[in-house]
Amino acid sequence: MIVSASFRTDIPAFYGPWFVNRFRAGHARVRNPYGGPDSTVSLRDGVDGFVFWTRNVQPFLPALRLVREAGIPFVVSHTVTGYPRALERSVIEPARAVAAVRDLAAEFGPRAVVWRYDPILFSSLTPAAFHRDGFARLAGDLAGAVDECQMSFATIYRKSIRNLDAAARAHGLCWNDPPLADKRALAEDLAALAGRFGLRLSVCSQSAVIVPGTGPAACVDARRLEDVAAGWGLPRTIKARVKGNRPDCGCHESRDIGEYDSCPHGCAYCYAVGTPALARRRHRAHDPGGEFLVTPRPGP
Repeated sequence: MIVSASFRTDIPAFYGPWFVNRFRAGHARVRNPYGGPDSTVSLRDGVDGFVFWTRNVQPFLPALRLVREAGIPFVVSHTVTGYPRALERSVIEPARAVAAVRDLAAEFGPRAVVWRYDPILFSSLTPAAFHRDGFARLAGDLAGAVDECQMSFATIYRKSIRNLDAAARAHGLCWNDPPLADKRALAEDLAALAGRFGLRLSVCSQSAVIVPGTGPAACVDARRLEDVAAGWGLPRTIKARVKGNRPDCGCHESRDIGEYDSCPHGCAYCYAVGTPALARRRHRAHDPGGEFLVTPRPGP
């Protein structure tokens, strides 16, 4: 079994002590986000590997070392976009994130970290030219430390519209969801830039924008976890089927231990947070010693 921690929230940035406590205990309790029964997820016995999703891995280094000491491979999927504060209210600066990714690769091996440039949002602050320039700069800074960049274009859910509109009113910006042709044109440019710096550009769950020079992403990738284990002198075979979470998803099957509406980063386009104020309250109420990541969901 592969454990995802977590595409629902940023556990490495905000919930590291909780993860360490649960890892030592050997399990975590997880609420069903769709109203079904709670479940217990093993964090040691039967675990083939972890995928950690984050925008700030620095506070999580002690946890990563603990996992490695236990002989369980992991991959850190680290997002670095460099968007303006109007869109990413409290994400660490790109220079700090790049340094952290390079340090991860040096300590745990280059296969243990993947760069995410995701989601790609079109706005008056982040037009196509912004993405070309910013991506080129970040790719140059990360060259040699990572071998893959995973990208996708922003999916505009109903909650995304609400939060983006709030950011637009607060900061005087405008945003848009451009035609597919514009997205494919930008993807082609980013693929060329990635290749220039020795990176493979993969596309997450959006087959319509897979263009020459790109391929489908497997964000939860059993083969990459096997490579990490081999690099640590712990060769293993991970028997996991491809079972994505949505159409076009190429991920291997995993169990996620996060909860929605619990990340206080405050990114305007976030899929996992419907109400930023609620996410901040849930984070403040978090108990690092609890079995669940956050206390029961309070009222709105």
